[in-house]
Amino acid sequence: MEATWPKWGAVALVLCLAGCQPAGQPKTVLRIAVWNAVGDDSDSARIEREVIEEFERLHPGVEVQMENIPGSQEYVRKLLLSFVAGAEPDVIRLDASSAAVFIENGVLRDLSTDIAGPDGIDLDEFFPNTVEIARRGDAVYAIPVDFTPLVVYYNKRLFDEAGVGYPKAGWTWAEFLRSAKALTRDGKFGYTFGNWMPGWLPWVWNGGGDVLGPDGRAVGVADSPKTVAAVDWLRDLIVRHQVAPSLSQMAAEGAAPFANAEAAMETSGHWNLTGLANAPKIKLSEIGVAPIPVKEPGQKPVTVIYESGWAIGKHCRQPRLAWEFVKYYTSQPVQRKVQSSGVGICARKDIARERANTNLEMEFLKIVPSGRMPWGASIEGYDFVESEGQKAMDGILKSGRDTRSALHEFAVRVDRQLGKT
Repeated sequence: MEATWPKWGAVALVLCLAGCQPAGQPKTVLRIAVWNAVGDDSDSARIEREVIEEFERLHPGVEVQMENIPGSQEYVRKLLLSFVAGAEPDVIRLDASSAAVFIENGVLRDLSTDIAGPDGIDLDEFFPNTVEIARRGDAVYAIPVDFTPLVVYYNKRLFDEAGVGYPKAGWTWAEFLRSAKALTRDGKFGYTFGNWMPGWLPWVWNGGGDVLGPDGRAVGVADSPKTVAAVDWLRDLIVRHQVAPSLSQMAAEGAAPFANAEAAMETSGHWNLTGLANAPKIKLSEIGVAPIPVKEPGQKPVTVIYESGWAIGKHCRQPRLAWEFVKYYTSQPVQRKVQSSGVGICARKDIARERANTNLEMEFLKIVPSGRMPWGASIEGYDFVESEGQKAMDGILKSGRDTRSALHEFAVRVDRQLGKT
């Protein structure tokens, strides 16, 4: 029989009766780092505060100190400095995009002994591609919490008005382009393209290209014929076919074309649903999601998985308590409450399937098996690659630079930065 949220209250009562903290005795402090903004009043932040308070009630004498470090780069930088100074938090939220810098520098605790112990966790309860993000051989450095694959969002109402059929699994670039052309009408665009490298790189993957090879080198991969052809194809959506607004148009109008029903498709993740739920010109019931299309018929699609989980510092001062927290937070009853915010997909298969009570959520789950980890999960310093990749794409789209030469220069800079030359 499944555990339920209210049962934690009964457990808390038993623990309290067994050993409430005597008055005046110092509390045991558990420090936890997250990237929430200070004063965040979103539903997800409110729910997180509630489950933390519940953890404290379940563990008399324990005080959880949440350390909010907003901004992904600032979060990584400050945490690394705290590890160097020996002042790191006990538990940290580990993002797949920057996992490598923590794992490869050996600052995290290998959780495999905790996982296999009598008070362990069954990793089979989690989506395997989310677990693999923080696995190195037999070592596991984080327990996944939630994630999203990148998908193509589409507006069913605009498809219906244009008489265009909805995307189907296995659809191709040719079918995508045909739909985008038909949907570009009455001042609306078929697609909206943003120069956000995490968003366009999966398109390159589905064209057979990439930005790094298995050895982490960029030259010969990021400037390969397949990568050049894929980037040219993306460029042509704007420049040649004009089925997407230019970057300058996007910047000048300062609006979100898909959320305003001015574009029929865009690439994004599950988090997009929370914003679209409040968009005035589109309804959630009008939204569908589909895999990113493949270049050739019959090709297996691939997308990226962006995930976050809990990790424990290698020299954590409270390792047993930290593991208790990780186990508690990733448990079924707590995740049932945490994931009610709808920001991501629960990494636990049972909760994810429980929440897939709409066609939209079911479509997301169908795409999950095609997800691979981002390069930042395995390549230290990948943030430089993304920064330079965006500059290269800017040069191609805004300045009309030749794609092959722009990508070759990008690849050379990346190899130099990553020490591959």
